[in-house]
Amino acid sequence: YCSAGSMILGSIAAIFQKKIKRLLAFSSIGHMGYLLIGVCCGTLDGIMSTIVYLMIYTLMTINIFASILALKSEDNSFRIKYIEDFGLLSKSNPLLAINMALVLFSMAGIPPLAGFCSKFYIFFIAIKSSHYFLSIIGILASVISCYFYIRFIKIIYFDKPKKWAVFQSMDREKSLLLSISLLIIIFFFCYPSPLFVLAHKAAITFCF
Repeated sequence: YCSAGSMILGSIAAIFQKKIKRLLAFSSIGHMGYLLIGVCCGTLDGIMSTIVYLMIYTLMTINIFASILALKSEDNSFRIKYIEDFGLLSKSNPLLAINMALVLFSMAGIPPLAGFCSKFYIFFIAIKSSHYFLSIIGILASVISCYFYIRFIKIIYFDKPKKWAVFQSMDREKSLLLSISLLIIIFFFCYPSPLFVLAHKAAITFCF
Protein backbone atom coordinates (compact mmCIF):
# COMPACT_ATOMS: atom_id res chain seq x y z
CA TYR A 1 0.00 0.00 0.00
CA CYS A 2 2.88 2.39 0.77
CA SER A 3 4.37 1.72 -2.65
CA ALA A 4 1.11 2.25 -4.54
CA GLY A 5 0.19 5.29 -2.43
CA SER A 6 3.59 6.94 -3.00
CA MET A 7 3.42 6.42 -6.76
CA ILE A 8 -0.14 7.77 -7.03
CA LEU A 9 0.42 10.74 -4.69
CA GLY A 10 3.76 11.70 -6.22
CA SER A 11 2.64 11.56 -9.85
CA ILE A 12 -0.70 13.35 -9.37
CA ALA A 13 0.47 16.04 -6.92
CA ALA A 14 3.48 16.95 -9.07
CA ILE A 15 1.18 17.92 -11.95
CA PHE A 16 -0.14 20.95 -10.03
CA GLN A 17 3.20 22.31 -8.79
CA LYS A 18 4.59 25.63 -10.01
CA LYS A 19 7.73 25.79 -7.88
CA ILE A 20 10.66 23.72 -9.11
CA LYS A 21 11.65 22.42 -5.67
CA ARG A 22 8.11 21.27 -4.87
CA LEU A 23 7.86 19.57 -8.26
CA LEU A 24 11.04 17.63 -7.59
CA ALA A 25 9.91 16.85 -4.02
CA PHE A 26 6.66 15.24 -5.17
CA SER A 27 8.52 13.56 -8.01
CA SER A 28 10.84 11.98 -5.44
CA ILE A 29 7.82 10.65 -3.53
CA GLY A 30 6.73 8.87 -6.70
CA HIS A 31 10.21 7.45 -7.25
CA MET A 32 10.27 6.11 -3.69
CA GLY A 33 7.12 4.20 -4.60
CA TYR A 34 8.96 2.53 -7.47
CA LEU A 35 11.81 1.67 -5.12
CA LEU A 36 9.39 -0.02 -2.70
CA ILE A 37 8.14 -2.32 -5.48
CA GLY A 38 11.45 -4.19 -5.37
CA VAL A 39 11.31 -4.38 -1.56
CA CYS A 40 7.74 -5.73 -1.71
CA CYS A 41 8.93 -8.61 -3.90
CA GLY A 42 10.94 -9.92 -0.96
CA THR A 43 13.43 -11.73 -3.19
CA LEU A 44 17.11 -11.34 -4.03
CA ASP A 45 16.16 -10.05 -7.49
CA GLY A 46 13.74 -7.58 -5.91
CA ILE A 47 16.40 -6.12 -3.61
CA MET A 48 18.82 -6.03 -6.51
CA SER A 49 16.33 -4.12 -8.68
CA THR A 50 15.78 -1.64 -5.84
CA ILE A 51 19.52 -1.01 -5.51
CA VAL A 52 19.90 -0.51 -9.27
CA TYR A 53 16.96 1.91 -9.31
CA LEU A 54 18.30 3.79 -6.28
CA MET A 55 21.73 4.25 -7.84
CA ILE A 56 20.35 5.54 -11.13
CA TYR A 57 17.78 7.78 -9.43
CA THR A 58 20.50 9.24 -7.19
CA LEU A 59 22.61 10.01 -10.25
CA MET A 60 19.69 11.73 -12.02
CA THR A 61 18.81 13.74 -8.90
CA ILE A 62 22.38 14.94 -8.43
CA ASN A 63 22.46 16.05 -12.07
CA ILE A 64 19.14 17.92 -12.00
CA PHE A 65 19.85 19.71 -8.71
CA ALA A 66 23.37 20.65 -9.85
CA SER A 67 21.82 22.08 -13.03
CA ILE A 68 19.36 24.21 -11.02
CA LEU A 69 22.03 25.43 -8.59
CA ALA A 70 24.27 26.38 -11.51
CA LEU A 71 21.72 28.93 -12.74
CA LYS A 72 22.62 32.22 -11.03
CA SER A 73 22.28 35.66 -12.57
CA GLU A 74 25.38 37.77 -13.11
CA ASP A 75 24.41 40.26 -10.39
CA ASN A 76 22.87 37.61 -8.08
CA SER A 77 19.56 39.49 -8.19
CA PHE A 78 17.64 36.60 -9.75
CA ARG A 79 17.42 32.99 -8.62
CA ILE A 80 15.48 30.16 -10.17
CA LYS A 81 12.36 29.51 -8.10
CA TYR A 82 9.45 28.70 -10.42
CA ILE A 83 9.26 26.30 -13.34
CA GLU A 84 8.37 29.26 -15.56
CA ASP A 85 11.80 30.75 -14.82
CA PHE A 86 13.31 28.09 -17.08
CA GLY A 87 11.51 29.60 -20.09
CA LEU A 88 13.69 29.53 -23.24
CA LEU A 89 16.71 28.26 -21.30
CA SER A 90 17.60 26.64 -24.62
CA LYS A 91 18.40 30.13 -25.96
CA SER A 92 20.41 31.45 -23.00
CA ASN A 93 22.20 28.19 -22.11
CA PRO A 94 21.70 25.53 -24.83
CA LEU A 95 24.11 22.95 -23.39
CA LEU A 96 22.50 23.02 -19.96
CA ALA A 97 19.06 22.84 -21.60
CA ILE A 98 20.06 19.68 -23.50
CA ASN A 99 21.44 18.18 -20.29
CA MET A 100 18.24 18.91 -18.34
CA ALA A 101 16.01 17.64 -21.14
CA LEU A 102 17.84 14.31 -21.33
CA VAL A 103 17.79 13.85 -17.55
CA LEU A 104 14.07 14.70 -17.40
CA PHE A 105 13.38 12.22 -20.20
CA SER A 106 15.33 9.64 -18.19
CA MET A 107 13.28 10.39 -15.06
CA ALA A 108 10.13 9.94 -17.13
CA GLY A 109 11.37 6.52 -18.24
CA ILE A 110 11.92 7.25 -21.93
CA PRO A 111 14.09 4.61 -23.67
CA PRO A 112 16.95 4.01 -24.08
CA LEU A 113 18.07 6.21 -21.16
CA ALA A 114 19.11 4.84 -17.77
CA GLY A 115 15.80 5.75 -16.11
CA PHE A 116 13.94 3.50 -18.56
CA CYS A 117 16.32 0.61 -17.87
CA SER A 118 15.82 0.86 -14.10
CA LYS A 119 12.01 1.09 -14.37
CA PHE A 120 11.84 -1.76 -16.86
CA TYR A 121 13.93 -3.96 -14.59
CA ILE A 122 11.90 -3.23 -11.46
CA PHE A 123 8.57 -3.83 -13.28
CA PHE A 124 9.95 -7.06 -14.77
CA ILE A 125 10.90 -8.35 -11.32
CA ALA A 126 7.49 -7.31 -9.92
CA ILE A 127 5.67 -9.26 -12.65
CA LYS A 128 8.01 -12.20 -12.12
CA SER A 129 7.06 -12.15 -8.41
CA SER A 130 3.32 -11.97 -9.28
CA HIS A 131 2.88 -8.39 -8.03
CA TYR A 132 0.64 -7.50 -10.95
CA PHE A 133 -1.30 -4.79 -9.08
CA LEU A 134 1.85 -2.84 -8.21
CA SER A 135 3.12 -3.25 -11.76
CA ILE A 136 -0.07 -1.77 -13.22
CA ILE A 137 -0.09 1.12 -10.72
CA GLY A 138 3.58 1.76 -11.43
CA ILE A 139 3.11 1.84 -15.20
CA LEU A 140 0.10 4.16 -14.91
CA ALA A 141 1.96 6.47 -12.51
CA SER A 142 4.92 6.50 -14.89
CA VAL A 143 2.65 7.53 -17.77
CA ILE A 144 1.16 10.33 -15.66
CA SER A 145 4.61 11.54 -14.64
CA CYS A 146 5.55 11.87 -18.30
CA TYR A 147 3.12 14.79 -18.47
CA PHE A 148 4.91 17.07 -16.00
CA TYR A 149 8.40 16.07 -17.12
CA ILE A 150 7.60 16.76 -20.77
CA ARG A 151 5.80 20.00 -19.78
CA PHE A 152 9.02 21.05 -18.03
CA ILE A 153 10.99 20.34 -21.22
CA LYS A 154 8.43 22.31 -23.25
CA ILE A 155 8.98 25.32 -20.99
CA ILE A 156 12.75 25.04 -21.40
CA TYR A 157 12.49 25.08 -25.20
CA PHE A 158 9.33 26.96 -26.16
CA ASP A 159 7.91 29.19 -23.36
CA LYS A 160 9.07 32.76 -22.80
CA PRO A 161 10.17 33.59 -19.23
CA LYS A 162 8.47 36.34 -17.24
CA LYS A 163 11.88 37.82 -16.49
CA TRP A 164 14.99 37.55 -18.64
CA ALA A 165 18.32 37.05 -16.91
CA VAL A 166 21.96 36.64 -17.90
CA PHE A 167 23.35 33.66 -16.01
CA GLN A 168 26.85 33.23 -14.63
CA SER A 169 29.25 30.81 -16.26
CA MET A 170 29.18 27.38 -14.68
CA ASP A 171 32.19 26.48 -12.59
CA ARG A 172 34.50 23.64 -13.59
CA GLU A 173 33.40 21.24 -10.84
CA LYS A 174 29.70 21.43 -11.75
CA SER A 175 30.51 21.08 -15.45
CA LEU A 176 32.51 17.94 -14.77
CA LEU A 177 29.80 16.51 -12.51
CA LEU A 178 27.07 17.13 -15.10
CA SER A 179 29.17 15.70 -17.93
CA ILE A 180 30.02 12.45 -16.13
CA SER A 181 26.50 11.86 -14.80
CA LEU A 182 24.91 12.64 -18.19
CA LEU A 183 27.23 10.24 -20.03
CA ILE A 184 26.32 7.45 -17.61
CA ILE A 185 22.59 8.20 -18.02
CA ILE A 186 22.84 8.16 -21.82
CA PHE A 187 25.11 5.16 -22.30
CA PHE A 188 24.11 3.01 -19.33
CA PHE A 189 22.09 0.61 -21.53
CA CYS A 190 25.22 -0.14 -23.60
CA TYR A 191 27.17 -1.53 -20.66
CA PRO A 192 25.04 -2.04 -17.53
CA SER A 193 27.05 -5.01 -16.20
CA PRO A 194 29.25 -3.17 -13.62
CA LEU A 195 26.23 -1.66 -11.87
CA PHE A 196 24.32 -4.94 -11.91
CA VAL A 197 27.31 -6.81 -10.48
CA LEU A 198 27.66 -4.22 -7.72
CA ALA A 199 23.92 -4.36 -6.99
CA HIS A 200 24.02 -8.16 -6.89
CA LYS A 201 26.85 -8.16 -4.33
CA ALA A 202 25.05 -5.56 -2.21
CA ALA A 203 21.77 -7.52 -2.39
CA ILE A 204 23.50 -10.71 -1.23
CA THR A 205 24.93 -8.77 1.72
CA PHE A 206 21.47 -7.50 2.69
CA CYS A 207 19.72 -10.84 2.27
CA PHE A 208 22.18 -13.13 3.98
